[in-house]
Amino acid sequence: MTTLPQSSKPNEEQSVYTRYAAAAGQREEDLCCPVDYNPLLLEVIPEEVIERDYGCGDPSAFVRSGDTVLDLGAGGGKICFMASQLAGADGRVIGVDLNPKMLALARKHQSTVADRIGYANVEFRRGMIQDLALDLDQLEVELAKYPVKDASAWLELRQIEQRLRETSPMIADESVDCVLSNCVLNLVRPQDRVQLFQEVFRVLKRGGRAAISDIVSDETVPAHLRANPELWSGCISGAFREDEFLNAFEDAGFHGMHIAKRQSEPWRTVEGIEFRSITVLAYKGKDGPCLERKQAAVYRGPFKKVEDDDGHVYRRGQRMAVCDKLIRLLRQEPYAGSFEIIEPRIEVPLESAQPFDCRRGQIRSPRETKGENFQITTDAGDCCDPGGDCC
Repeated sequence: MTTLPQSSKPNEEQSVYTRYAAAAGQREEDLCCPVDYNPLLLEVIPEEVIERDYGCGDPSAFVRSGDTVLDLGAGGGKICFMASQLAGADGRVIGVDLNPKMLALARKHQSTVADRIGYANVEFRRGMIQDLALDLDQLEVELAKYPVKDASAWLELRQIEQRLRETSPMIADESVDCVLSNCVLNLVRPQDRVQLFQEVFRVLKRGGRAAISDIVSDETVPAHLRANPELWSGCISGAFREDEFLNAFEDAGFHGMHIAKRQSEPWRTVEGIEFRSITVLAYKGKDGPCLERKQAAVYRGPFKKVEDDDGHVYRRGQRMAVCDKLIRLLRQEPYAGSFEIIEPRIEVPLESAQPFDCRRGQIRSPRETKGENFQITTDAGDCCDPGGDCC
């Protein structure tokens, strides 16, 4: 591996790289935020991995059986090994990390965990989480063949990088069901964070989800704290402000973002700014055409009205006219159970559905779903619960 000369003043990437390389060999308590993990999932994981784990939450709780899972900043592999048990033999887990020493620790125990659970479904790859297309192990093979000795060779290297991204990406487009991360996004440089969230969105399948545990602040972190490499590598000064963390998912195209877990008391307080752990869930899949199929969605409450990420407003108890795509979303996480979905009495075939203007925000007349000439009269039906008293 080529070692580049270091600047006299450590930057964010250098401080993170150096500190976590050391933490792979000897546990560092300051990198830990107390977390209650499922003890049953920890039983098969070697103690060395558990001791060298540094996180602030447990995003593995949102893995489902059969998922293809991607863990960003996998470190020694603990979350990957937990997720492997939840995904099961039909699932697959990919851990990505930049630090060779952390990767060596994770790879060292791959076969041990596989033997203990009865199947092997975990692999580890080297790369930067803000550039999930570039496999750094592949890049090192190319560098061995074409070492960078001058500017021309550097320009050639840029072309090699792009070729690797396009022809053999480390993580392919729309190949992952669930992206996990445990206290790593705050370590990425501010100038790379838009790309980071775009990459998470890119690799997720339509209908996929991200479960991200990270440290956030209640106030904007001032410049003099952000310039402190010790605080940066310690998951403090690089923390997202809580509201801006959620906004970053929205800006990347996610929907349904919500805080699944929030630490009530701060983990640390620096100059009056509180830093705490939160776990955010976000979903991909709101793209696609808006088609009119005479459907309506009724918000059950308890709020008087709510607004989704695309500006659709739902008023409690009212039949809001919505498109077929939105109906499908409202039946899924995280909205399922909050809405009553009303289908038309006569189905509108998808192939004959016309474009629907979602911006109109109109109430759907019951006659649109029943039919204008609906004149049926029926006898009283059974409105009682089985075994209950009738009114």
